[in-house]
Amino acid sequence: MQSRADRVSESRASWLAVLALTASLAAGHASAHDDEQDDPQDVERNRIANAFGWDFAAGRITTEKLTDKLHVLFGIGGNVLVSTGDQGVLLVDNQFPQMLPKIQQAVRDLGGDGVDFAINTHWHFDHADGNLTLGPAGTWLVSHESSREKMLGTNVINLVSDRYTQRPYPPKALPVITYDASMQFHFNGERIDLMHFGPAHTTGDTAVIFRESNVVHMGDVFNNTGYPFIDADNGGTIDGVISFCSAVLEQINADTRVVPGHGPVSDYDGLAAYVAMLQVVRDRIKTLIDQGADLEAILAARPTAGFDEKWGDPRGLVDRAHASLSRMTSLSPARDGS
Repeated sequence: MQSRADRVSESRASWLAVLALTASLAAGHASAHDDEQDDPQDVERNRIANAFGWDFAAGRITTEKLTDKLHVLFGIGGNVLVSTGDQGVLLVDNQFPQMLPKIQQAVRDLGGDGVDFAINTHWHFDHADGNLTLGPAGTWLVSHESSREKMLGTNVINLVSDRYTQRPYPPKALPVITYDASMQFHFNGERIDLMHFGPAHTTGDTAVIFRESNVVHMGDVFNNTGYPFIDADNGGTIDGVISFCSAVLEQINADTRVVPGHGPVSDYDGLAAYVAMLQVVRDRIKTLIDQGADLEAILAARPTAGFDEKWGDPRGLVDRAHASLSRMTSLSPARDGS
């Protein structure tokens, strides 16, 4: 039987080999004439990166300390929460393969070596494509069962301003541990609760609560850079986002640090204000739908009035909220009993 030291050494060697390969591939992808040789998913990822102005080569990882063993990494893609300690390294979300060498350097700077576990808060590419590097390196990948199911197939994500085709992940990049409603880790000296409260941003969202540190990672159910994106074409709903966030508020307290999928770290009050905003916007849109308004009429009615200065361009939210609410209205029983 291998000793722990031998296993760690072997895992580190495998990890470094995969990172070297990833860095080499990323460098190769920087040349436009290489596109014909690229995997279709690489081409699609590079296309959307260009559309959104992401530069993987120039992208930097910055670190914010929450506790001695918990740090947030900001880069290109979703926020990454890192737990380091005597039992190893656990990540929540992992951005892109091109960012993994930089993420791993940040982990080493925090005293870690390799990644033992990586939790996907959901299946979207900007949070989970790092699986393509981590899985082959031996990291145990974890997600809600619906997120793994989504990773098995091809899914088109309607971003309103663009459409992204996310193709199936290879077997080694798939979560090997899944759960239904909740599960627990006991890692680096604290209990970590993974909790799912129904369809929200997607059908497979996970809130990851570090109980002793009093920190929660929300994934994209909570966006702190602007209005949230709701993947309505893949089962997400504005009602679900409100319900999910409200359920998390019941699990945390006034002193909890709240890590959003994107944007700066927030707190209980920030999450509560986000829920209150969404409730107002949802109710306004639903009233307009009930009155027979179509999407363009709803946009013209400005259902986000009073919030745009803080949250920005509302079209994406209104479009996807309208889609999810219209779908639910069409599924509701007729009010006259017919």
